[in-house]
Amino acid sequence: METHSYTLTMIFDPNLNEAQLQIEKDAVNALLARVEGELVEVDEWGLRRLAYPIRKLSEGYYAIYTLKLPSNAPKVLESALRLRDNVMRALVVRDRPEWRTRKTPETKAEATPAA
Repeated sequence: METHSYTLTMIFDPNLNEAQLQIEKDAVNALLARVEGELVEVDEWGLRRLAYPIRKLSEGYYAIYTLKLPSNAPKVLESALRLRDNVMRALVVRDRPEWRTRKTPETKAEATPAA
């Protein structure tokens, strides 16, 4: 089955202690194993202020996962994570190379037109 790169953005309840937070992270890993996904990288941002209140809370614990998933797995993964009580938000987005349009700095030779 063909796999694609995805980004999973998770916002956990900010009132979780370290043990509870680890349980939630383990649950994410167990779900990945169930949908036959591969964890590439985890970027934990920690507590951050939310753009708008969720469940009357103004902060959340952010974790950004980079994944390789089969094409049928993102919907299953996202819906299973949303059912967890300590997960405030879960969003799976397919990573597309055309979205990475980093501009390289122009050199002086490229900046001046050839006469």
